[in-house]
Amino acid sequence: MTDRLGYRRKFGVIAPSTNTIVQPEFDMMRVPGVTSHYGRILIRDGRIADDEGMQNLLVQIRAAMADCVEGIMTMEPDYMVMGMSAETFWDGVEGNRQFVQQIKDLSGGLGVATGAEACERALQLFGAKKIGIVTPYTPIGDENVRKFFTELGFEVGKIKGFSCESAVAIAHVSEQQLREAIIEVDGPDVDAIVQCGTNLCMTELADEAERWLGKPVIAINAATWWMALRENGIEEKIYGFGSLLRDH
Repeated sequence: MTDRLGYRRKFGVIAPSTNTIVQPEFDMMRVPGVTSHYGRILIRDGRIADDEGMQNLLVQIRAAMADCVEGIMTMEPDYMVMGMSAETFWDGVEGNRQFVQQIKDLSGGLGVATGAEACERALQLFGAKKIGIVTPYTPIGDENVRKFFTELGFEVGKIKGFSCESAVAIAHVSEQQLREAIIEVDGPDVDAIVQCGTNLCMTELADEAERWLGKPVIAINAATWWMALRENGIEEKIYGFGSLLRDH
């Protein structure tokens, strides 16, 4: 017997309780037979305007991770998808590997799509060498993002971090602010632009930006969804959310 709606795959998605963007963006990129089912990590203190706040956010995420995964597992998912990105970049490549292993251990060995690994795969696919990055983070978050990509051998140019006041406020960053940030981190020697932070609303803008920049603009929610689909043999092309999902 298979699930009436998720007859191809049921994805278990972990997202912070403060995140209002990742779920609707994933929903916009749905394909028939694949469903998403969310476990929410309770964030009691979402203030992230400084480095101390960013670190406190991660402490809250780590403390609630096991309970969140346990709840998701009750609906018997086929695969796990991370609807948050800061934790997947933290402490560089090794930090990402340890995080993935943690989720695999908690979920009984299920495959895991993280934003960090999805962006890595996308950049390798595009053959990018030098990248510009847009994030909602404070400097400590940006440093961890830079560490991750540098360890993989990418040259990181400019990073624009918005230092958002709270986890909820990340979703308030306007399209115009994001446009300006994309332009700020771009340059003639930049091969691709990466946007981190699953609560930044960027997937549709990234698709548009690729047309006026003539280069890949990788929105993390689109990349993570792409990785989850392709890892599970779902090959449909999805239009309107960037060349990654459309052409690869």
